[in-house]
Amino acid sequence: MPGQAVPAAAARHATGMATLAPDLHVVAGDEDFCRHFGASSAELCGRSLFDLLHPSTSPVLREHFSRLHDGRRTRFTERVLGCHSRGQVFSGKLTGTAIQGRSDRLSAIVVMVKPDDDRPEEAPAATGQKLLSPLEARILEGVATGASTVQMAAKLYLSRQGVEYHVGSMLRKMKAPNRAALVSRAYAAGMLTVGTWPARVRPEFIK
Repeated sequence: MPGQAVPAAAARHATGMATLAPDLHVVAGDEDFCRHFGASSAELCGRSLFDLLHPSTSPVLREHFSRLHDGRRTRFTERVLGCHSRGQVFSGKLTGTAIQGRSDRLSAIVVMVKPDDDRPEEAPAATGQKLLSPLEARILEGVATGASTVQMAAKLYLSRQGVEYHVGSMLRKMKAPNRAALVSRAYAAGMLTVGTWPARVRPEFIK
């Protein structure tokens, strides 16, 4: 019905849309996009998209945007971690679409951000609990930086199967459907340090 309020949960998980200049700075964002990042349109305009995303997201996304820029692709979808202005981290999907100008050169990029339908209240209450072994803590830190299974296996002298086993164990502990959601929930639970890079698991959560 016209004028009917949108339920909070629906608004929280709605797809937000923004237009980026070719240099990836925000030109305009709709209400849902601004809501996801906890800022007004005026506050977001002029900022780099990467200012709004977790640092672990950067390497993969930069390659995707590079392909849009040089015409190797016209569209992509990638999992990301977004950063709300209150310091919260959320997981979701980002889709980027190239917009060509009259000269067939890239004139803008439209991005759509769809947060996961995540319910942190269903995750175990982590405060004060020593949930992780020292090895799991190092693997979680690796996941938070965007490291691949192969990279973590080489760094920690584990097999790829060993890394996947520990990642799977943490996914079950935190009731997270994927790695991005695992990192999001770890931040929400206060397990990972905020404001430092690379993030570290706080000692009180390590057995």
